Amino acid sequence: MPSTAHTVLLNTGALMPLLGLGTDKLRPPDMHQAVDAALAAGYRAFDSAAVYRNESDLGQALKELLPKYGLTREDVFITSKLGPKHQGEGAKEAALRSLAQLGVDYLDLYLIHWPGTQNRPVSDQRNPGNRARSWAALEELHAQGKLRAIGVSNYTPAHMRELMQNCKVPPALLQVEFHPQLCQTELRRVCQEYGVCFQAYSSLGRGDLLNDPVVLEVARNCERPPAQVLLRWAVQQGVPVLPKSSNPDRIRGNMEIFDFDISVPDMEKLSALDCNHRYCWDPSEVA
Repeated sequence: MPSTAHTVLLNTGALMPLLGLGTDKLRPPDMHQAVDAALAAGYRAFDSAAVYRNESDLGQALKELLPKYGLTREDVFITSKLGPKHQGEGAKEAALRSLAQLGVDYLDLYLIHWPGTQNRPVSDQRNPGNRARSWAALEELHAQGKLRAIGVSNYTPAHMRELMQNCKVPPALLQVEFHPQLCQTELRRVCQEYGVCFQAYSSLGRGDLLNDPVVLEVARNCERPPAQVLLRWAVQQGVPVLPKSSNPDRIRGNMEIFDFDISVPDMEKLSALDCNHRYCWDPSEVA
């Protein structure tokens, strides 16, 4: 694993890089190109999921490319996620399948991807029981060392409190949509209360925020591209980010977010954009 620079300490005692490569929608040959560029730039964290249908592609790329950079499995932090299709009884088998697809003996982090269950209404009262069964399966694999840290994604404050009241192993991390238009103040407060790492996805608002006038103004002030400003806004608050790209230049550029600071007034301008706007799915109605 990398040095403590540009990392966050999880409640398991493990260090996780603040910057990781998101891999949603990446397929060969783009996956190989993206992983190659990321490793060359210094990335040491990679985020996948069963629903991305590319775990085997990521695993193969890492297997081929780690030796090129003198790295081993232990030098990278790999995350994957349980698909909503396998919420509940199918969780253990699905997690083991992710390990096999990625070609690894353990995952550094494994998340429940969604609080609901595929093909069930969001209001279905079986959802809490399914979440509990999934978590019990993850706790079992965590005890076996196959999942070194376990966590959740897209959970609301209510889902987090429910989990904390019933778990034996507390979640190490919550991964959610987070950007200046969705500051998730209550959710961050809950994570802080429970000692759970808060991690961002969709930091660029699916690209829409790159053209926001305030973002562009701050970018001019920093003399940086808007994408770097949006990522820096998060990591400057201690929030890890997972930008996805297959473009080697952008992948390299994203590593430059550790080379500058955004001024306090500009940080406040960006945070003032908060309007609870989501570019991705809304889990607030999931029972």
